[in-house]
Amino acid sequence: MKIGIIGAGNIGGNLTRRLTALGHDVFVANSRGPETLKELAEETGATPVPADEAARGAEIVVVTVPMKSVPALPPGILAGAAEGVAVIDTGNYYPQQRDGRIAAIEDEGLTESRWTERRIGHPVIKAFNGTFAQDIVERALPAGAPDRMALPVAGDDEAAKRKVRALIDEIGFDTVDAGGLDDSWRQQPGTPVYGLRAGVAEVTDALAAAAPERTPEFRAQ
Repeated sequence: MKIGIIGAGNIGGNLTRRLTALGHDVFVANSRGPETLKELAEETGATPVPADEAARGAEIVVVTVPMKSVPALPPGILAGAAEGVAVIDTGNYYPQQRDGRIAAIEDEGLTESRWTERRIGHPVIKAFNGTFAQDIVERALPAGAPDRMALPVAGDDEAAKRKVRALIDEIGFDTVDAGGLDDSWRQQPGTPVYGLRAGVAEVTDALAAAAPERTPEFRAQ
């Protein structure tokens, strides 16, 4: 499968490593240009490209950039993607630590991924946002393994969600359907499931235990 990854930080880099190891055709981009991705390309066999080319022909696109950088993504970032492309948003809102205040999240109560969806103009599936980057390469296990981790996955497009959940299973993790994108507050920073290394039952319970109010460290001051 052709997969585009926009953002080559910890999550994007390790997804590139894991997906190329599984035989996928990965095109990876960052904000600094493809020439800065030479080492990752040599290590993995991925193809470095400009950000506005990462989605071309892709069946799945991963957007894994800081939220403050989402508005700076090239217009039409998903132009040329395959029909029915599934877009994964791994982002988190860190107002005090990195992103500054985003009024639509703070004042209107938009979930983080709904805000990103509106900025890029395409439905997104929220996944990997509470996953430690090293776990993507170090904790992947085959289906049925007793200690296999589960990841929450939220989104409105059921076909895209199924595609993303199948990919996550292939990568080496179980999944739990966390509902629609307006329910994705249950997996945002500060919730019980965020950063949780556990199986399906524990992840399901953690999602149910979440409260919609943001914790102080994840609200703008």
